[in-house]
Amino acid sequence: MKYPTLASILLVFMCLVSEAQETNQRITGEFTSLRFNEFVDAIERQSDYRFFFDVSRLDSLIVNLQVTRKPLNEILHEVLKGTDLTFSIDKNNYVYINARSPILTELPTHFFSKDLNADETADVNNSRFAEAEKIKTEKVIIIGTRGTNTRATATLAGFIRNSKSGESLIGATIMIEKPVTGSITDGNGYYSITLPKGSHQLKINNLGMKSIEKSVIIHSDGRLNIDMDEDILPLKEVIVEAKRDESVMGLQMGLEKFDFKAMKQLPIALGEVDIIKSMLTLPGVQTVGEGTVGFNVRGGATDQNLILFNDATIFNSSHLFGFFSAFNPDIIKNVELYKSGVPAEYGGRISSVLDIQTREGNKKKWSGSGGISPITGRFSIEGPIVKNKLSLLASGRSTYSDWLLQKIPSSSINKSEASFYDLSLNLDYLIDAKNSLAITSYTSSDKFKLQSDTVYAYQNKVLGLKWKHIFNNRLFGTLTTNYSGYNYTINSLANPINAFKLDYSIRQIQAKTDFSYFITSKHSLSFGAGAIRYDLEPGNFQPVGAESIITPDKLQSEQALESFVYVGSQFEVNPKLLLYGGVRYSLF
Repeated sequence: MKYPTLASILLVFMCLVSEAQETNQRITGEFTSLRFNEFVDAIERQSDYRFFFDVSRLDSLIVNLQVTRKPLNEILHEVLKGTDLTFSIDKNNYVYINARSPILTELPTHFFSKDLNADETADVNNSRFAEAEKIKTEKVIIIGTRGTNTRATATLAGFIRNSKSGESLIGATIMIEKPVTGSITDGNGYYSITLPKGSHQLKINNLGMKSIEKSVIIHSDGRLNIDMDEDILPLKEVIVEAKRDESVMGLQMGLEKFDFKAMKQLPIALGEVDIIKSMLTLPGVQTVGEGTVGFNVRGGATDQNLILFNDATIFNSSHLFGFFSAFNPDIIKNVELYKSGVPAEYGGRISSVLDIQTREGNKKKWSGSGGISPITGRFSIEGPIVKNKLSLLASGRSTYSDWLLQKIPSSSINKSEASFYDLSLNLDYLIDAKNSLAITSYTSSDKFKLQSDTVYAYQNKVLGLKWKHIFNNRLFGTLTTNYSGYNYTINSLANPINAFKLDYSIRQIQAKTDFSYFITSKHSLSFGAGAIRYDLEPGNFQPVGAESIITPDKLQSEQALESFVYVGSQFEVNPKLLLYGGVRYSLF
């Protein structure tokens, strides 16, 4: 009888050892810059563990770890440290990754007992089950209220923003695959998409951002704001190709787009990223040469280009004889150049439209940047005055070329002057879910003289106010008012007898409204109206000082009022055919 008893004890002992080995498997490996799903694959290849988790929740988690014969629970504690994620491992070596509370892998002790204390314990543990179930259902977003919309479709609208800075994302796409329906965010980061009621899987993409998917159940019209994370991926393969698909499938002809990241990749002169120089790399855009102001598009003159800075007109876009543009590249968000097929909302020029938009400013945290080149120095600072509500973006740029010219050992050169500066201040205030307000101010100044006593100077000044309002999911509108001023001055004071001052100025005040109406997901309408008042001082030639014999001469001031109204419509006939038509009427 002793031998069977001993054999039984040994059998039980071996089973316990085997189970302990299975539940305490040791992991060895070097995990460097791995995405979480790649890390999971490596663990599963060398063990019996099997992972269950939401890929969309963990796609941004990068694992950098080196371990030698460590239990999995210690490794996961290290990997998930600093996040709101937890894990559970059951007796089958199944690993469950969840947010907030770990998933219970077995029933609470005394779950089936009638004991009062056991019931209290079960209630506590069952609440954890309920919380886990609640977390699970939060993955599906419910839009609208059931039964409030009798139509078969509903409209979903909102803003897509950068989760890190709160900046709106231009050109982000949101779509579903069945049926194939999509929309693109406009210049304000706003989208509107009409979908059949029911359950959908939304796919959101934007260049430089991590693609995300959201499960939604749509009962009626509603709003959904989406935040996207920046994506930086190591390059494993580089494919160089032309924008063939965009050229064939794109609706807008003659439109070129730049962002700051793209401009930084272009060759730069004197260490300064330059918007105007970036434009000169495009086909059909050229300049007569250095020392000239502006650019020419397809044979047009420089004064036939409309240059907009946050919807305000800039009359002179250059610094220092045309060597630098008048815009600090650190604050630029998006640049669009229309060389042909100009939409109806733009008017006043016949050659091209250069539309420059600045960033709203970081609503999450304060940050700054700056740089020094052989000729200029610049800085910018941005951050929240009221977190997630009111942001500030300020920048400045200047040159120390005067100091450099004075160091040159030549009397004809060191008496010359060449200086400029530009300053910008933007405020962006998110009033509520449907209203926001943006204030833009900008000024620039140039002053120079070359081997003479004659001093040339000019200034740009801009002040703008823009109110954005969402009327409903289909209708979005903006009200814009701004002031643009330009002044040019020549004066000579060296010879008191011939001392003079000649100046010229133009001022412009504009007020306009713009609306975007999304009729369906394939048909949209844009319309608006506005007025512009012009005040022109064509020339004022005056003597300076009592000894000057210059005869005063002043040309008569001029004023003008331009009123306009426009409407444009875009319709998608099928995925390969898009139609756009527009009309603009101006009255002087």
